Amino acid sequence: MLYIVGLGLSDERDITVKGLEAVKSCERVYLEAYTSILMVDKQRLEEFYGKEVIIAHRETVESGSDEILHDADHVNVAFLVVGDPYGATTHTDLVIRARERGIA
Repeated sequence: MLYIVGLGLSDERDITVKGLEAVKSCERVYLEAYTSILMVDKQRLEEFYGKEVIIAHRETVESGSDEILHDADHVNVAFLVVGDPYGATTHTDLVIRARERGIA
């Protein structure tokens, strides 16, 4: 399953309870790092979520979506976005690509 999770605008504690539960259930966690900037560094997210966080630059999302979606039909994958998760067309495109592959 692919989880698209909005993180809020400030720090690691702005995530919703459901979002945090989703992140904790994931095998891989990506942080979109080009449309907005979170006020804390990746290490604080990793400590709070208990998961390694992989930085996803624009190129990764636009050209390397296969990496993000790899095995997402068998394992949980999170795509973390600062602010509104659907604020960029690349995020919507990632969801469309996931659906085309039968990934929920």
